[in-house]
Amino acid sequence: MIRSQSLVLPLFAAVLLLAGTTASAQLAANQTNGFGNSRLVTFTYLQNFDCVDQPELDLDFNKIKAQSDPNEMQTPICQPVTEPTQDPTGGDIKHTAHLYVFVPMFSVDNDQNPNDAMPCPNGGRPGELCGPALGAALISAFGFVPEAWKTHPLVATQCPDPNHPVPGTCTMHASSVDLSVTLAALGKAANPPTGNMFVPTPNHDHVVNNSRVDTGPIWWEVRPVLIMDQSDWPAPDGSSGITSAKAMDDAEAAGRAIEVGSNFFLFFSSSQATSAASPHSGHAMP
Repeated sequence: MIRSQSLVLPLFAAVLLLAGTTASAQLAANQTNGFGNSRLVTFTYLQNFDCVDQPELDLDFNKIKAQSDPNEMQTPICQPVTEPTQDPTGGDIKHTAHLYVFVPMFSVDNDQNPNDAMPCPNGGRPGELCGPALGAALISAFGFVPEAWKTHPLVATQCPDPNHPVPGTCTMHASSVDLSVTLAALGKAANPPTGNMFVPTPNHDHVVNNSRVDTGPIWWEVRPVLIMDQSDWPAPDGSSGITSAKAMDDAEAAGRAIEVGSNFFLFFSSSQATSAASPHSGHAMP
């Protein structure tokens, strides 16, 4: 009996230790994971997003400046490529911290099925492209449905987050973005755009600069980074792929990634994760 207890007690202690480690890696409902300095970090969101419009902008392309267009103020227009001069605090955007949002613009299986594209969360906004219509538009523009807008992406992503794995959503994020300027810049739509093209927020990962892995709550400018090569996509635990701003810059220089600005801002703190991520910490579905 004594020998049995000598074996059971250490085993029981090991199980408790494992349970404590697993619990420390769990995310709260207002958290997501990210990467920085080739390590996993945790973001804690403390306010809702903001998509900044300024008096001289015309984010809905109706040829009326925002200062004279009340309708433009009624719903957020989150627009990659378009950058305001100020962040939500009124500070110069040149001094705003950067959040690099990785968007998987490749298709693991050369997906030609428009039905694989994600539906709009909660029905979406008027005129938003969702489901098969979104899939058809993406196939027309890119030749396939990118993992970014698949209901069941074939790569792990940090958003949607594991706590609420609904395609097109992420805690405290906007649930739609306007692709019109992005498609125009890529030569895949009219330039300048003549109207918005709202789509669900894509599946994505996050990266911050090395100096920002431990940062108190501040506003961050979302800078979308289109990842064109599957080999660059980060593994959930950060063991491979792009997990630092330096590696991102190298991929951009090699033409495997495209970075743009946006008028989209998020408010959160960043801290280095206390334990390694499990293989299921990202969102991936078969």
